[in-house]
Amino acid sequence: MDDILFSRRRAERFAQLLDEANGGRRHHVRSRIDDQLAPLVAVGQRLAAERPTVEVDPEFRTGLRAMLLATAEREGLGTPAAATAAGPAGQRATTGSGRGSLLPAVTARRARARGAILVGVAAGAIAVSGISAASENAVPGDALYGMKRSTERAQLALASSDSSRGQLFLDFARTRLGEAAELRGDHDGYSAVLDDMDADTRQGVRLLTTAAVQRADAAGLDAVNTFVAGQRRAVNDLLAGAARDDRDRTRESLALLDAVRERSDALRAAIGCDLPVPVASDTLGPTPASCPADR
Repeated sequence: MDDILFSRRRAERFAQLLDEANGGRRHHVRSRIDDQLAPLVAVGQRLAAERPTVEVDPEFRTGLRAMLLATAEREGLGTPAAATAAGPAGQRATTGSGRGSLLPAVTARRARARGAILVGVAAGAIAVSGISAASENAVPGDALYGMKRSTERAQLALASSDSSRGQLFLDFARTRLGEAAELRGDHDGYSAVLDDMDADTRQGVRLLTTAAVQRADAAGLDAVNTFVAGQRRAVNDLLAGAARDDRDRTRESLALLDAVRERSDALRAAIGCDLPVPVASDTLGPTPASCPADR
């Protein structure tokens, strides 16, 4: 996919196909890469046809507009062809073969291609953001649930640090808890969501506890304790309304939260005692030694 998007020739051909698919002028050419680009063109058409009726966040619109304007300025979109073709001294580049007379046309064509790609990216970004917003309340079994989980994976990929990823995993665990509340009575679905919730909890805690120990910063554990306190109250509420067959599974999630709090407290004490960074670890992160009794 990277080759398709970042090869200039393929990008220009993609812009042509996208333009044709949206009712633009047909170019009456056939390229050997058309078959590779066809799925991307189909995605673009589906995004345009299935655009959800969801209001896009005004901040997102503002940020997207600024990004597109900056890109357009950098790429020279909207600049007259003659000006773009001029050399450093403001003179048109020419050759004895007449190539200089063709340069403005080539530059203009490439500018149109880049413009079409920018428009396509903008439309796709707005459509995807709308679909993501529409999927926020989806639960397993809903049509948009796959989009919801894909959005979460994208957030993780864009996170700038292990601490940021850890926070995201804990946020996802809270989201899974809300989904479990919607699935009470569906034993298999309820148990599967709690499995995902516990997996997110372990991932987030492991990342955050590891970062705290590496930095010898007990304050880094505060996010873990805050999460446990809020999540434990919510899981207790879930347990109170759970069907009999689901109660044992819910108690397993409560036991995990208790284990997380114990690990956080032990690591906080170890950092306070200036103990060496633990070598051993498990699914919750580093496993610290106990502080000496005389400290």
